[in-house]
Amino acid sequence: MRIRDVLASKPTDVLTVSPDTPVPDLLAALADRGVGAAVVVDAGGAVVGMASERDVVRHLHRRGADVLSDAVSTLMTGPVTTCGPDDEVDSLGAVMTERRIRHLPVLEEGRLTGIVSIGDVVKTRLDELESHRSQLEAYING
Repeated sequence: MRIRDVLASKPTDVLTVSPDTPVPDLLAALADRGVGAAVVVDAGGAVVGMASERDVVRHLHRRGADVLSDAVSTLMTGPVTTCGPDDEVDSLGAVMTERRIRHLPVLEEGRLTGIVSIGDVVKTRLDELESHRSQLEAYING
């Protein structure tokens, strides 16, 4: 299965923030949307980083509450690993596991078109396994 297929079953809007977004605004957006990460894009729309709940927690631990007066650019992760809509879900699952990445922005012709989480990859794989199981049962039961 391809990433394009995964995106077809997801909302199309992706939470994006600019590098100069204040960290409290990032946290509010994450909470309001019920997501764990935002794609950081520059004024031209280019993906320049990812900002996640984990990034905030790590910086809070290292630097304390002062991080709350900073911009997202001080804690975002970059450069960003991205994928395309024609990439295979299985291969991205391996990349995400190896690199300990939970979210991958999807770019098509350099433009952000979606985001895939490790949860999306796991769900897709489980759905595929269930489909195979059902097909095998149908074959066995004739």
